[in-house]
Amino acid sequence: MTEQLEFFPVQSPCRGICQSDERGFCRGCFRSRDERFNWNKMSDGEKQEVLRLCRQRLMRKLRVNKSAPSDEPEQPSLF
Repeated sequence: MTEQLEFFPVQSPCRGICQSDERGFCRGCFRSRDERFNWNKMSDGEKQEVLRLCRQRLMRKLRVNKSAPSDEPEQPSLF
């Protein structure tokens, strides 16, 4: 795969939420603890890979939430 040239440093995906979920990923940016602590030591290529993993984790969480049954009963439509 061809590597894209980066003209600007890769920005941290941190959203300032900084709470871990049940799997140990940040609820705001979906990084693992090691990924958060070592972000400033990573190369831009490594950061891009972490961002790819974060997007994957977000999509997985959205799929799980979408397929999970709702706790609240649905009200039938009146129309």
